[in-house]
Amino acid sequence: MPIDLGADPARELAREELARAIYSDAAPDPLSAALQWLARRIEDLLRAASGISPGGGWGLLVIVVLVVVVVVLVRRRFGPLARTTAVPGGVLGATDRTAAEHRRLAAEHAAAGRYDDAVRERMRAIVRSLEERTLLEPRRGRTAGDAAREGGRALPAAAGALQDAARRFDETVYGGRPADADTVELMRAADDAVAATRAVGVA
Repeated sequence: MPIDLGADPARELAREELARAIYSDAAPDPLSAALQWLARRIEDLLRAASGISPGGGWGLLVIVVLVVVVVVLVRRRFGPLARTTAVPGGVLGATDRTAAEHRRLAAEHAAAGRYDDAVRERMRAIVRSLEERTLLEPRRGRTAGDAAREGGRALPAAAGALQDAARRFDETVYGGRPADADTVELMRAADDAVAATRAVGVA
């Protein structure tokens, strides 16, 4: 006995039937295909890792958590890794300013709250002042540590202040540790100590 579905129900059934995957010849768009492939690769990787890690999937989860904790602790202690691995460069760079000019710039940066820039300029003032006093020979590429060691031999009484200034400079410029008002004050005090200390010899 024939079944009369009517035009609308028949059209709906045809649409549902044609929507089935076996009738679809259209390939997925490239982005969807790439995402599906990536998801399958990640799933395979996690499955393989969970198979060889102690404790299976839970063991893998514990390992991932431990790695994340270690990375966070290292970043908090030493700052961004990309910056801590940088090789310290010269303090003065291409500048030919005098120590007084560097001090003026340091004071301007500090007054404006640009503490990192103030630390840079104050260390440059210290190095330039040592050169102007002929305690250091002018040399491009001299690092803060170099200046502290060489200047400390000529000014033993200020050696500790020089080492502290060099360490804070490296922490700020290369270690990713932002400077603050206390850091700027320490740098200023080191500069004052170097200026007030009499030399015992030429480095």
